[in-house]
Amino acid sequence: MEPSRTDLEAKTPPHNIEAEQAVLGAILMDWTAMAEVVSKLSADRFYSLQNQLVYDALIKLYTKGVRGDTLSLVDELTIEGKLEQAGGAGYIASLTEMVPSAANIEHYSDIVLDCATRRELIKIAGELKTMAFERGQEDSKALLDTAEQKIFSLSQKNETTKIYDIKDIVIKDIEIIDTRYKNKTEFTGVPSGFSKLDMMTSGFQKSELIIIGARPSIGKTALALSMMQHIALERGISCGFFSLEMPYESIGMRLLSMSSHVDMGRMRSGMLQKQDFTKIQDAAGRWYSAPLYTVDTPNMRLLDLRAMARRMVANHKVQIIFIDYIGLITTENPNAAVFEQVSEISKSLKALARELEIPIVALCQVSRDAEGHEPNLAQLRGSGSVEQDADVVMFIDRERKRDEQMAVQEAKIILAKQRNGPTGDIEIMFVPSYSTFANKKEE
Repeated sequence: MEPSRTDLEAKTPPHNIEAEQAVLGAILMDWTAMAEVVSKLSADRFYSLQNQLVYDALIKLYTKGVRGDTLSLVDELTIEGKLEQAGGAGYIASLTEMVPSAANIEHYSDIVLDCATRRELIKIAGELKTMAFERGQEDSKALLDTAEQKIFSLSQKNETTKIYDIKDIVIKDIEIIDTRYKNKTEFTGVPSGFSKLDMMTSGFQKSELIIIGARPSIGKTALALSMMQHIALERGISCGFFSLEMPYESIGMRLLSMSSHVDMGRMRSGMLQKQDFTKIQDAAGRWYSAPLYTVDTPNMRLLDLRAMARRMVANHKVQIIFIDYIGLITTENPNAAVFEQVSEISKSLKALARELEIPIVALCQVSRDAEGHEPNLAQLRGSGSVEQDADVVMFIDRERKRDEQMAVQEAKIILAKQRNGPTGDIEIMFVPSYSTFANKKEE
């Protein structure tokens, strides 16, 4: 028989007092054990108020650099006027008798953390249930956003910093190198399709944040689409695209023009020839089964973008994500200074790339002060944070002509920063009629 809602609500929240006491006793028995748990557990993770007060006092001693033992702990609680609430001196003294040694403190702390997480989930579920009953049908999307934000915040709260032994790092790296040697992989990352760029970067690497900067109307979107054509259409690598500036119909038009080599102007006007239709249909057939997944929500919230990126990876096995562009992402505090918003966005995108273990390529405007000059790192919008958070920064540079005639034009990619590789210029070509970039033909 299924338990009723009332039965579930009447249940005592998950907790393990013995594990909490074992953590506290282990710390008092061996003060060095405090370093094992201080980054994992906060005082509110303990169920018992007594244990919360004891652990909070231990954290204060640790912060002051004072060794924690029964005497110093009793003194700290006495000074705060919380000794009796914490169970008194007798309870403090009994904690060391409740655990044989400090050796298993990690196991005890894991139990405490697991129970705390379950309690938090129950609390979140209750809040969401109340909100679902109170809000109208039109608010269901907002409720889903709230649910996702709360669950994500809880998962972030549970993340702990790991310390890696160098021998584990070396063993892992040797395995990676051995696999690459045996497979003779051309590139270790996702190739962009621009051969000289890929030779310098070995493709876009997992967990990296790549920034592509350019002045307005120079071709940021065109370069990103050119790369996506190579990645998704030619390589068959699953690719995600957040187009915050252009609707998906326009994206499709540009991709069809690029891959069919049919003039974009003729496609817009409808002044097509019979052979153009054949080329377009052939291109559409190839794109039909290509693994490219697009979101075209304008002014998308950073929270929503992160959530959608996780879904792309989970549901479509996306291996790289492009974002067009950073300046159109909105933060939770839209009234903050531009620099603060850009900083929040760049740090969040870098964290997302590491979490999903895929490269994230984000387009970024270059300051208008760069007009007539070769772009550089200082000209990125919010450059301090973007430059610092990015693993790779590249710029597009080409002469912008008033009359964008159909002739192929020279352009270059300036690889201005690469955390793990060389920098330099890569000469490429811009084809205005298809709004695409291509490799420069060797003479």
